[in-house]
Amino acid sequence: MFSDRIPALRSNSISKALQRHREAGGSINDLTVSNTSCVGLDYPDGLLDPLADPAGLRYHPSPLGKFSAREAVAEYLADRDVSVSPDRVVLTASTSDAYTLLFKLLCNPADLVLTPQPGYPLFEHLTRLDGLLSRRYLLEYHGRWSLNVDSLRCAVEPGVRAVVLVNPNNPTGSFVQSDEWDMVRDVAAQEKLALISDEVFDTYLIEETVAGSAGRLVAETEVLTFTLGGLSKSAGLPQLKLGWILVGGPEDLVREALIRLEFICDSYLSVATPVQLAVGALLENTRPLVDGIRSRIQVNFAALRELTQRFPACQVLHLEAGWYAVIQVPSIRSEEALVIELIEQDGVLVHPGYFFEFPRGAFLIVSLLPEPERFTKGVTRILKRASG
Repeated sequence: MFSDRIPALRSNSISKALQRHREAGGSINDLTVSNTSCVGLDYPDGLLDPLADPAGLRYHPSPLGKFSAREAVAEYLADRDVSVSPDRVVLTASTSDAYTLLFKLLCNPADLVLTPQPGYPLFEHLTRLDGLLSRRYLLEYHGRWSLNVDSLRCAVEPGVRAVVLVNPNNPTGSFVQSDEWDMVRDVAAQEKLALISDEVFDTYLIEETVAGSAGRLVAETEVLTFTLGGLSKSAGLPQLKLGWILVGGPEDLVREALIRLEFICDSYLSVATPVQLAVGALLENTRPLVDGIRSRIQVNFAALRELTQRFPACQVLHLEAGWYAVIQVPSIRSEEALVIELIEQDGVLVHPGYFFEFPRGAFLIVSLLPEPERFTKGVTRILKRASG
């Protein structure tokens, strides 16, 4: 009766261990948290007032988004040295929504999309729900993460329609470097593939001196490109559900893509009017909050590196941006066994590396968002347990 697009929905060993621990009355120090609204950060007073604009009571559908809201997004990006015309901005309900719109634009059923490994497991679900297949290309670690362009070339086969680049990647926190961009663009041009660059974490640099490459594809003229962002990460407002797609590439392809996107968006009209009217004020008024998030992750990452020096068996991998960190731990037991031990014996929850398809073990992924005291306490328990 039900679609095969939905995978078998079963609890895994880690979720079962977590449920048992909670049912037994145990507390959990959650170092997987990705929700900025529940980690003790201060949101500005009156932040949501712009949502009460009376104009939000009038419904005038704009499939690509209200032009005033698209202008506000373009102005926000201009302050970050990303130049894009408002008529090349498409508003969506979220980044996930943006992906499904683009998959409908670019792909037929059973077509393929190339995604990074390690990478966020959501891609597997999003492609499957749209009746597509995902194929992986590799990121490799040699003191810093790099994109293996040979693996990308090998992954190209009939039916591949797009390459997803996550810049910076989640969870490795690595930017696509300039020479890698050039090689990926060459592959895309040769194979007539679209490029999708997910840049939701690009504002959260670990070190202010690190040079990112946000918005690089907006000015691309050789291949069709789509750059993704949104309020969830850029403003710390996951609850308000507004994202954007920036369309770049040859003029004829951009024009055709926008016409087709307008048709798709008109079929869903998924972006609420009040948040469109408020987006400019929200992006402006959350600047202190974003600074606070950036400061939090920088402080926690510095603490993580300092703590790890006391446990030579463990290593923190190089990180450039984002709010996750990767810890390499001794392979004396499986990642799953270690994560379950941490739940049952230490009351700490972390992600195992295999959740993100790390090709080998053993790795743990921790969020840098928790309150510093909770973070330090949890990481200390992780390092002791992993080293023991």
